[in-house]
Amino acid sequence: MSALEGQPTETLSSTSHRPVRSLTSGSEICLWERRDKLKREEKTHLIADLRDKFSRAKAVVLTDYKGLTVAEIFDLRKTLRGANIEYKVVKNTLAKAAAENTPISVAGDMFKGPVGIAVGYLEPVMVAKKVLEYSKKNNKLKVNGGVVEGRLCSAADIKSIADLPPREVLLSILAGVLNAPLSKMAGALSATVSSFAYAMKALEQKKIEVGS
Repeated sequence: MSALEGQPTETLSSTSHRPVRSLTSGSEICLWERRDKLKREEKTHLIADLRDKFSRAKAVVLTDYKGLTVAEIFDLRKTLRGANIEYKVVKNTLAKAAAENTPISVAGDMFKGPVGIAVGYLEPVMVAKKVLEYSKKNNKLKVNGGVVEGRLCSAADIKSIADLPPREVLLSILAGVLNAPLSKMAGALSATVSSFAYAMKALEQKKIEVGS
């Protein structure tokens, strides 16, 4: 083996005829290749982890966190974590890739700019409530929209869902408004929270029309 193998090579400058050190030695190339491989593996792992979260999520709320400090984002995460809600900040390209073949894919066009993702796995209404509560406390956090049980929601929809009572109370309200026994409401038990939000809007509008 030559003593020069694996070492930076030297070439002559066309102007000064002095040796010029090459920036692409064999060892440097190998080092960059290893780093690139690690980055690809890290991205693949991150996408797979986020896709799993999207697949299990009952609700995802997309926010604009522009202007928030590191300390404020830490405070937001702490607040949401207390309600079993995760808050993720990832590159939009990775979020879009993770959303493919999951219910969150319908929100692909919302992954623009600085997007923070609140992910909840239990009560969908709670995700909307907690994010809106923090947004009211710190108006630098903006709600862009989200996905609730597979339905694409605008920012206004998220606010409407946040105003909803728990599912059990909502069922009772619907039963009372429709003046029907609970036995006839069995089909509503499988309805989504976002469907309830639209149903409540329709019922409210109907009451207004009847009253007028």
